[in-house]
Amino acid sequence: MRAAVIYTGIFVLMLMLWTPAGSAQRAVGGCDCIPDQVIVQLLDPATLPAVAAQYGLDPQPVSQVATPPIFLLTITNGQTPEQVVAAMTTPAPGDPRVIFAEVNRKLSQVERTGLDWTQGRSWAIGRSWAIGGSSKGYSRQWFTQRIRLNEAFEQGQTRGEGVTVAVLDTGIDLSHPAFSGRLVEPKLRWDFVDNDSDPSEVGTLRVDPAFGHGTHVAGIVAITAPAAKIMPLRVLDQNGEGELWRITAALIWAANNGAEVANLSFGYPDDVRLIKDLVECADVGTTPNGTTFPIGANRMAVVAASGNGGNRIPVFPAAEDLNGMLGVGASTRVDLLAAFTSYDRSWVEVTAPGEDIVSAIPGGRYALWTGTSMAAPIVSGITALVRAKNPQLTIPHDWLDIVKETSVDKRFGNVPPWGEVRLNRVDALCAVTNTINCPIPSSVTTDFGIDYKQTK
Repeated sequence: MRAAVIYTGIFVLMLMLWTPAGSAQRAVGGCDCIPDQVIVQLLDPATLPAVAAQYGLDPQPVSQVATPPIFLLTITNGQTPEQVVAAMTTPAPGDPRVIFAEVNRKLSQVERTGLDWTQGRSWAIGRSWAIGGSSKGYSRQWFTQRIRLNEAFEQGQTRGEGVTVAVLDTGIDLSHPAFSGRLVEPKLRWDFVDNDSDPSEVGTLRVDPAFGHGTHVAGIVAITAPAAKIMPLRVLDQNGEGELWRITAALIWAANNGAEVANLSFGYPDDVRLIKDLVECADVGTTPNGTTFPIGANRMAVVAASGNGGNRIPVFPAAEDLNGMLGVGASTRVDLLAAFTSYDRSWVEVTAPGEDIVSAIPGGRYALWTGTSMAAPIVSGITALVRAKNPQLTIPHDWLDIVKETSVDKRFGNVPPWGEVRLNRVDALCAVTNTINCPIPSSVTTDFGIDYKQTK
C-alpha cells in the first residue's frame, strides 16, 4: 500500500500476527534504538509479571517469539532502554530470571550517509554519469567475468533452479524487466515497514539516497543466480533504516515461506543476541542454549555485508562469526580488498566484487553502485547455485562452507588499516564444481594508492 505520506509506525511479528508499536523511531541518548522498548528473554514466562513490575515494564508484551519466549516490552517508568537493560544485566551475571536483555536497536543499509561507523557510497551523490545504464551493461559487466559466472552455468549445469533468495532491504521495483519471471508469487512478498503485501520501494530518485538500494541488490542476485526466485521483503524505510524486531520477523517469514538464502545488505555497530540466536536456529534448528524459533524444519543460510568503514571495526550481523552466516567484504577489479571495506580476517570470511557494479534501479533503469552491499548479493547468488547443485546437503553451513573453501585464497602481508588480508574472493565455477584449490588469477598488486605485498 503506497501513500503520499509514509506511515512510520513499527510493525512486529507475534507468531505471524502483526501488532503496531506506538513509538516513533528516534535516537535515545547515546542509544540508536527504538525508544520505550526492550527485548527480553525469560527462562520461565510465568515470571513476566514480576519482572515487568520490578523494571518498570508493561506486562502485556507488544509481541513475542521463540521458546523460551523472547518478549518485546514497553518501558513505562520513563527510563531509557539502556538503563533498563543495565538494571537487568549488571552486575554480572544479572537477574537469574533473564536469559538476555537488549535494546531494540536501529540498523541501516551500509551505504547510508551520515553514519559514524560506515561510509556512504552512492550513485546518487556525485555519480550522475552512472544513471541511465543499459541492460547490455548489466548483463556484460566485469564482475561476472571475474567470478567466472558463465563458466559456472555451463560446467555446473545450474543457474539456481528451485532455490529462493530472500532480499531484506528497502523493497524492490516489482515491474523492473530485470525481475520478469524471477520473483516469488505475490502472497510470499511482504512489506514489514508499512505492513502490507506490496514491498515496492518508497522514495524519489536523487532525492532519497536510500531509494533504489533494494532494487539494485536484488538485481545482482538475479544476474548471479538467474533461475532462482527472489523474495522481496521490505525491512528498511525510505531513509534506509530498520530495527531488530522487524528483521527478526522478516527472517522468520523468509524461512517459513521457502527461502533457503537470505541477503542482508545492512548493519549496525553493536553485537546483539536476537539475530545471532535466530541465525543459529535457521542453520541447525536450535541454539546452543536450546532456544528455538517458529520455523519448524525449515533451514536457511544468511549472507551479510561487512560494511564500508574502511577499517577493522566490526559491523554486525556480519561480525557475528556464525556457522550459518557469511560476512562479505568487497574486492576490486584486480582482486584486491576495496579501500572502503570494513575488514578483519577474524570475521570477514569471503569477499566478492563490490565496486562499480551495474544493476537495476527503480523506473526500469540501471546504474552503478559501490559498496559491500553489492558484494553480498553476489555471494547470496553463488550460495543459491551451490544449493541447487547439491540437493543432498540440507544444512545451510555446508553450502556456505563450499562457497568459502572454494574461494580464491589470495593473501597479503600487513596492509593498513586491516593488517593481514586473506582475500578469499568467491569464484562461481570453483563453487559449483567444489574445486578447493581455486586458481589465483594474475593481476596487479596496487589499488587506491595502497601498497599490497602478496604472500600467496
